[in-house]
Amino acid sequence: MPNKNLNNLLDSAQTAQRIPVKNLSPVTSSGKIHIREQKGQLQQLRTGINGLFLALFFLLPFISYEGRQAILFDLSQQQFIFFGTTLWPQDFTILAWVFITAAFLLFFITVFWGRIWCGYLCPQTSWSFIYVWIETRIEGSRNKRYALDKAPWSVDKLKKRLLKHIAWATIALFTGCGFIAYFVPARDLYLDIFSFGASFWVTAWVWFFAICTYLNAGWMREQMCLHCCPYARFQSAMFDANTKTVTYDASRGETRGPRKRNEPSPLGDCVDCNLCVEVCPTGIDIRNGLQYECINCGACVDACNQTMNKFGYPANLISYTSENSLAGKAEPFYESYKFLAYGIAALIMVSVIAVDIYNRNSIELNVLRDRQSLYRETADDNIENSFTLKIRNKTQQTRLYRIYVSGSNAYQLVGEINLTIKPGEQLDYPVTVLAKPELLAGTRNEITFTVAEQHNYSQISQQSSFFAPI
Repeated sequence: MPNKNLNNLLDSAQTAQRIPVKNLSPVTSSGKIHIREQKGQLQQLRTGINGLFLALFFLLPFISYEGRQAILFDLSQQQFIFFGTTLWPQDFTILAWVFITAAFLLFFITVFWGRIWCGYLCPQTSWSFIYVWIETRIEGSRNKRYALDKAPWSVDKLKKRLLKHIAWATIALFTGCGFIAYFVPARDLYLDIFSFGASFWVTAWVWFFAICTYLNAGWMREQMCLHCCPYARFQSAMFDANTKTVTYDASRGETRGPRKRNEPSPLGDCVDCNLCVEVCPTGIDIRNGLQYECINCGACVDACNQTMNKFGYPANLISYTSENSLAGKAEPFYESYKFLAYGIAALIMVSVIAVDIYNRNSIELNVLRDRQSLYRETADDNIENSFTLKIRNKTQQTRLYRIYVSGSNAYQLVGEINLTIKPGEQLDYPVTVLAKPELLAGTRNEITFTVAEQHNYSQISQQSSFFAPI
C-alpha cells in the first residue's frame, strides 16, 4: 500500500510539471491541405514573377540565333549551345562555376530575405499554385473542396475530379515537353510528341517529367517542402537577427481573440480569423513563430492586411521583418559578417567565371604521334615523323585554319596546311614533318604545332617530340 501511494504521488507530480507544447504541424481539418485563394499586393508580385519565369521557361527553346536553337543541351553531340557560344565537355567547368555562383548568390539573398526563393521563384511553388488555381476554378472555394472530399461519389463529383485531373495532366505534359525542349530541338519535339512520332527515349523522358510534375504539384505539394527539399533544413544556418522573414508581431497581436468591428477591445490586434492559416501553402500557423515550413510566399501577409483593413487596424501585423526590427535595434546590413562573407564569395565566383570565359579558346588541338615508327629516313637523307592533329572547331560557323610548326628552322610541313572545318566538327588530320638531320640538336627534339584561325586570329598550340637516329 505505501508503494502504491508513492507511485500515485509521483505520477501526480510529473503530470503537474508537464509544459504544454504548441502543435507546430500543418493545421488541416483533413489529411489534405486546401489553400484559400488570396489576393493582394504580394500575391500579385508573386504571380507576376511566376508568370514571367514560366513564359521564359516555355519560350526560350523557340528562340533562334544564327539559324539554330539559341539554347540547347545537345547530348548526342556532347555540346551545350548558348546564343552562339558552344561549350564542350572540357568547357563544363564554366557551368560548374555558374552553379556555384548561383548557390552563393542564393545564400547571399537568404541572409537578408529568408526563403524568398521558395516563395517567389521555386518551380515547385509555381506549379503548385497553378494546380491550385485550376482546382479552384473547377471544384470551387476552399470550403467547397473540403466538402467535395467528404461527399460520396456522384456523377457531379466524378465529372469535376475527371476534369481537374485532365487539366493537371495536360499542364504536366506541356511541362515535360518544355523541359526536354532544352535537350531536343523544340520545334520538332512538340509535333513529334503530339503526333506520336517521337523516338522511344524522347517520349519516355517527356512522360517521366510529366509524371513528376503531376505528382509533385498535384498530390505532394507541401510534402515536397516539408520532407523532401533540403533547403528548408539548412536555411536556419544562414539566418540571423537581421534576416527579414514573414513574422507575426506578437507584442501587438496578443492576446488574440474575436471581436466586432468598430468596437473597442482590450485584446490585441489579432482577431483570430485564422485566414493566415487557411491561405498558407504549407498549412502552418505563422503566429506560432518562425518555422522551417514557412516558404516566405507572403500569402498570410496579404490575408492579415486585408483583415486589419476591415477592422480599421494598422497594417503589417504579419509582415516581412527581422527580429532586430521588432526589437527596435536593426543594424545596417553592410555591418553583417555574413553579408561580407557571402558577398565576397559571390564576387570571387563571378571573377572566376569571367577569367574562365576570357581564357576559353574556340579551337581544340590534340597532337598524336605515329605509334608504328619513331621516324623514317627519306631517299635524300632527310628525316620525317608522322603525326595526327585532332582539331575541333568549337564555334557554330565554318572556319578556315592554318597549320604552323615551330621549334627551329629545321622543320618543314609536308602537304596542305590550310584547312576548312565545319561547325562543331573534329577533324583528324595526318601531317608529316620533314627535317634535315644536321639541323637537329639530338635524337629527341621539341616541336610545337600551332593551329591559327584566320577569321579572328585566335590560335592554339601544343608541343610534341620529333625523333631522329643517333
